[in-house]
Amino acid sequence: MKRILITGAAGFLGSHLCDRFIKEGYYVIGMDNLITGDLKNIEHLFKLEHFEFYHHDITKFVHIPGDLDYILHFASPASPIDYLKIPIQTLKVGSLGTHNLLGLARVKKARILIASTSEVYGDPLVHPQTEEYYGNVNTIGPRGVYDEAKRFQESITMAYHTFHGVETRIVRIFNTYGPRMRLNDGRVIPAFIGQALRGEDLTIFGDGMQTRSFCYVDDQVEGIFRLLHSDYVFPVNIGNPDEITIKDFAEEIIKLTGTNQKVVYHPLPINDPLQRQPDTTKAKELLGWEAKVSRSEGMKITYDYFRSLSKEELSKEEHKDFSNYIK
Repeated sequence: MKRILITGAAGFLGSHLCDRFIKEGYYVIGMDNLITGDLKNIEHLFKLEHFEFYHHDITKFVHIPGDLDYILHFASPASPIDYLKIPIQTLKVGSLGTHNLLGLARVKKARILIASTSEVYGDPLVHPQTEEYYGNVNTIGPRGVYDEAKRFQESITMAYHTFHGVETRIVRIFNTYGPRMRLNDGRVIPAFIGQALRGEDLTIFGDGMQTRSFCYVDDQVEGIFRLLHSDYVFPVNIGNPDEITIKDFAEEIIKLTGTNQKVVYHPLPINDPLQRQPDTTKAKELLGWEAKVSRSEGMKITYDYFRSLSKEELSKEEHKDFSNYIK
């Protein structure tokens, strides 16, 4: 039985990856320090004999006893609210954490896939974004802590590949959504749905003409699975190229939820990207992958998930307390 370590296992995407690799017959070792993750995302796995969990911070030395075939590095705050509150931890998990895991991969002779992001492209001047585009990132802006953590992560991963011969893979993840997303984490889908369910006006930052391309989580996981098992070492975009303006998306949410909320406008945050659409040519050619789940289909599943939450969960303004981590 192949053994795989998944960091960030209690997060949104990490938990879905745990599910997929368990289903594929792997022995899954989940690891998370639970700063932004939640054990309820993986509690259904605790009873399985082929799953174990380590409560550990990967910016500290990482030890896994026994053989290890694969590592998926998905530990990192991904919410704009989170990484603005814990900027140092965000930079450390992308740098020190990635360094520790690459060292583990080298010792164990394991293949490692690291989760990069479309944020490496910054506020892009090229549209759609291809993997060859170097990006337009403000290194000292408020979002730079996340963008640069991921850019450094890519650099050190390639260095370990070229210098030490470690088997590495890099996925650049575009906006992904689905069940287990956290409400009120600053991302547009949970923000809009949460506001609709609470009867609040939908908040748009800027004029609403900025675009996003939303990929359903099952499609994202399939792309990651295929990339891990491919022989391609350079970054690959995984996302749904079906682009929509935030203004039009707000109208879709109002229609989906059957609510009558108004849309209200607030200033656009600094360095917030105005366009986001992946060029997925490489994923199609190299992996035979493309997004299958339409936005209407995926959003219905996601809405049903959020609608199933308790009133207490829906009314929470803050879902995470970082006071213990801010020294």
